[in-house]
Amino acid sequence: MYRQTASDLPTVREDPSSSQLEAYLNQLLSRSHNLIYLGQRPKTSWLGGFYRDAWPRVFRETLPCIVLATATMLLGMAAGWAITAHDPGFAHRILGPRMIDSIDHREMWTHSVVAMKPVAASVITTNNLSVTFLAFALGVTAVGPLWLMLFNGLLLGVVGQATLKAGMALSLWSFVAPHGVLELPAICIAGGAGLEIARGLLFPGLLPRRVSLARAGGRASKLLAGAIPMLLVAGLIEGFFSPSAAPVWMKFTLAAVFGGLLALYLVGLTARTQRSGR
Repeated sequence: MYRQTASDLPTVREDPSSSQLEAYLNQLLSRSHNLIYLGQRPKTSWLGGFYRDAWPRVFRETLPCIVLATATMLLGMAAGWAITAHDPGFAHRILGPRMIDSIDHREMWTHSVVAMKPVAASVITTNNLSVTFLAFALGVTAVGPLWLMLFNGLLLGVVGQATLKAGMALSLWSFVAPHGVLELPAICIAGGAGLEIARGLLFPGLLPRRVSLARAGGRASKLLAGAIPMLLVAGLIEGFFSPSAAPVWMKFTLAAVFGGLLALYLVGLTARTQRSGR
């Protein structure tokens, strides 16, 4: 009624004989506005509602795309691992001389991170966000997210095999584990968001392609928004804790805690939203 009256008020103003009615409606709208809007408490729980309801629902709807992105990264990791095991020179071509020299000397390449933790954490977080947004944006090219997932998995597989041959596997994975349990799933989720855009573009179904792309883009944007906090936390851990001299057991314990909490969040909330029919 308030909106209808407000839309009718300009018509009343056009009639010179309705000045009293105009004054009455102005007063009525002013009082109604205060009653409707100023009496409401500000909605500060929208963010909690998003991560409690909206994001798990979008995660469930786009799960096939996320699984495909994850499988592609694992495929790249397996390929990098196998090729490096068969041809050690492949690691030199992929990783470059500086990192290979560190591996040959049995040294981790994380000394610079330890030396300037706040700056390193900022740089790491920025880089992770760049990769994530790139995976999202490349969805318009269809094959872009798959290529990015494959390449990142390839790098991880090459580094894993090279450090294994050098007897540094424990050093590598104790460094990767604390932040990797959040960072790698977040990148796969971003890849899934990019693939969701590609799905809406290539397979519109009965919808017009523009409408299908708009709907897929909305789901992908929400999916990406849920991955950003994971990357922020992962960047802080990678900058301050992962390269530290903390005991190996502590690093793996922290990885297990964060990985378990993430799994409980995704599985538990996804199942709850599915049962509720939201």
